[in-house]
Amino acid sequence: MLALPRKAVSRRALLAGGLVMGMPSIVRAGPEFDFKFATGQDPSHPNNVHLRAALDRVRERTNGRLSIRLFPANQLGTETDVLSQVRNGSIEFLLLSASILATFVPVAGIANTAYAFPDYDAVWRAMDGGLGQHTRALIEKVGVIAPGRIWDNGFRQITSSGREVRAPKDLSGFKIRVPPAPMLTSFFAAIGASPTPMNFAEVYTSLQTGVIDGQENALSLIATTRLYEVQKFCSLTGHSWDGYWPLANRKAWSRMPEDIRSVLTSELDRSVVDQRKDVAERDRSLRTELANKGLAFIDIEKSDFQRALASTSYYQTWKQKYGDNAWSLLEEACGKLT
Repeated sequence: MLALPRKAVSRRALLAGGLVMGMPSIVRAGPEFDFKFATGQDPSHPNNVHLRAALDRVRERTNGRLSIRLFPANQLGTETDVLSQVRNGSIEFLLLSASILATFVPVAGIANTAYAFPDYDAVWRAMDGGLGQHTRALIEKVGVIAPGRIWDNGFRQITSSGREVRAPKDLSGFKIRVPPAPMLTSFFAAIGASPTPMNFAEVYTSLQTGVIDGQENALSLIATTRLYEVQKFCSLTGHSWDGYWPLANRKAWSRMPEDIRSVLTSELDRSVVDQRKDVAERDRSLRTELANKGLAFIDIEKSDFQRALASTSYYQTWKQKYGDNAWSLLEEACGKLT
């Protein structure tokens, strides 16, 4: 009575296990391209929210052939370290601010020119137009690919604790952290501050311990990195705009067939539209949110800072360094600076 059930169960087990003679085993293949994408921002930052969405769509549209894992918040090293790793191929992709990229590709820093862009319309005229194309071409000449349009980092504001910054004179001797970016270092030196280049990973502790007097960044970064916990004031100077370039290792990029590269570029550009909108909207709402967390906002007269800067050789110096071509592309979008 028990023999037949045992035989039936045994046959079903063999069938389920794919062990019947002549039946091929089924193996699920992994991705054809398995890459890493590094960013320096907190996982909740708009960069990572919208980049993650883009990478999910890329995986779906390529049927899993291209899988790119996201590593936010400097998990793979500081931005300058990761840039070196992208260049040597140990990391394939990086979202890097123009201000830090300028240490490797100097013309990238032209986007940070102090008080160049009066508004976002001027920013996107330049960066989606001739100036962006010019910058991308020079990036790619040094062996790194720049797929897609530049992402928004917003207009930069100054935060402080022991001193309220209301006018240029308030920055005299003020020890302010800046990224290792020549354009920003030059701006703060020109108006009398004491710029201190530093990787962002060190900023919170340096503010907490008084190693620096303040720092400057967009409101979205001030919020996601909780700098309001170690700063009292935020002066709405809007002194410089910054953006994030998506960068790719040239060899990794070349390994992918054209159809996959096209999907990746199109999805990055789709997400950059959402990211730009998100950053602009968050900047408008974050003033209330950060004020509720104890950060006191100071409205300043930008014209005071612009006049102080125009009285120095700042613009003439950088026009000479960038050359007439790049500078004319900047002024086509934002108006005459010199």
